[in-house]
Amino acid sequence: MKLQFLGAAGTVTGSSYLLETVNTRVMIDCGMFQGPRDIRERNYGSFVVPPGSVDYLLLTHAHIDHSGLIPKFIKYGYKGRIYATVPTVELCEVLLPDSGYIQEMEVERKNRKNRRANRPLIEPIYNVKDAYKSLSFFNPVMYDEIIQLTPEIKARFVDAGHILGSAMIELWVKEGRDEIKLVFSGDIGRKGQPLIKNPSTINKADYIIVESTYGNRMHGQRVSEMELLQEVIWETYNKGGNLIIPAFAVERTQDLLYHISLLIEAKRMPPMTVYIDSPLSTAATAVFQRSRDYFDQEALDIIGRGRDPIGLPEFKFTKTVEESMALNKISGAIIISASGMCEAGRIRHHLKYNLWRPESTVLFVGYQPEGTLGRLIIERQKAVRIFGDEIAVRAEIRSIEGYSAHADQAGLVEWVENFQNSPRRVFIVHGEPQSAIALAAKISELGFNATVPAWKQTFELLTVTTLDPLKAAYLSLLTKLSGLMEAYPDQDQARREEILRRLTELEAYLDEGNLER
Repeated sequence: MKLQFLGAAGTVTGSSYLLETVNTRVMIDCGMFQGPRDIRERNYGSFVVPPGSVDYLLLTHAHIDHSGLIPKFIKYGYKGRIYATVPTVELCEVLLPDSGYIQEMEVERKNRKNRRANRPLIEPIYNVKDAYKSLSFFNPVMYDEIIQLTPEIKARFVDAGHILGSAMIELWVKEGRDEIKLVFSGDIGRKGQPLIKNPSTINKADYIIVESTYGNRMHGQRVSEMELLQEVIWETYNKGGNLIIPAFAVERTQDLLYHISLLIEAKRMPPMTVYIDSPLSTAATAVFQRSRDYFDQEALDIIGRGRDPIGLPEFKFTKTVEESMALNKISGAIIISASGMCEAGRIRHHLKYNLWRPESTVLFVGYQPEGTLGRLIIERQKAVRIFGDEIAVRAEIRSIEGYSAHADQAGLVEWVENFQNSPRRVFIVHGEPQSAIALAAKISELGFNATVPAWKQTFELLTVTTLDPLKAAYLSLLTKLSGLMEAYPDQDQARREEILRRLTELEAYLDEGNLER
């Protein structure tokens, strides 16, 4: 049995993992690579594994860095089913066609330059038609439902508390008389988020694949994100400028609306109009409003009082391009727009018209990976390039980390600590190198065998049957080392200490059952 890391290894995007048994190939996630150009170029290359050779695709959640290459995967031969939770399927019906549209528009823009420079034209990764075609492959499942993929493999999706419909995936795999259990964390949510429930805990696994987006950081805010949001809103109002908030269309936009609705209800908001300028955010919000069964109790209590916390009359959802363009001429408003990393969408227009204005504020409420426009702005570059123009960064730049939908380092360690059966190995993925390495060190302190895999790296997963001969080999090695100690009593002290150290380590690994180490 083998596990290969096809994405989110050494980087925070492009999530994709392949589990291969004697008879079956199961892929978990098929995400798009984002960030620096050399990472994004992977989206245009061939898949590491031929799509037609994969039997099943399981999707943890709808974010594009987990789902974004599904249309291309199908375009190049995948014919199996895609399993995902009901809200994830509905959100993909919104996100994937939008992603196809972005691919088309970006390629059209680049090809205009290529024609002028007499360079070869390029093709989009996939188009809108490809995206719509992929939707027919989706099969919705419920949380905690056991899915029997084959007689040897079954799966279960449990709530990850990251975004609406997000899931951790448990996989049970039989080989011969042995069964091993893998747990793919997906993206683990931060406790206490608006609207959605807290992440589930799992206490048994042989192998864990855990994300590390915030593997070296703590959110660490003593003041609630809603209070910080109120502070930034009033500061911008008093300056007379616009508050521009790049926000992911899914979850982050709805979280912001939820908190602004509470501020409005408590009469703690200045008279600023709130515009949601993103067709994608508008469609995603509609999915949320249809998915109230997945909300936490606090949100349900608000709805029970007759208020829609993400659909107040005070929220203006733009419907046309003309309405969006009109926002370039206003002041004193709150404009929430996608994408959250400022890599595409209408947010780039709003940044172009507001970044140079000292009276305006740009507020980041999500993680900005290396190489993105959002990262350049949050690092306070003097100027950035948007649509070919150099734009001075003179607006106030603020961030609220508490809005992150990811657990921080302490939350990730706590989640891993819940596993009570001493997993054979914990693979650290979905993080920039420094984050993954830091989390691996923390998890190693728990006594677990933590590994940071490289992109495309493959690992053999050991069952009891394969572990038995390995144990015998270790015991043989122990015997030989002990014999060496007796045969060379006069060996120099440094060599004797090294042999003793290795004996002690091997004995400890045997006692703990950590035979792979």
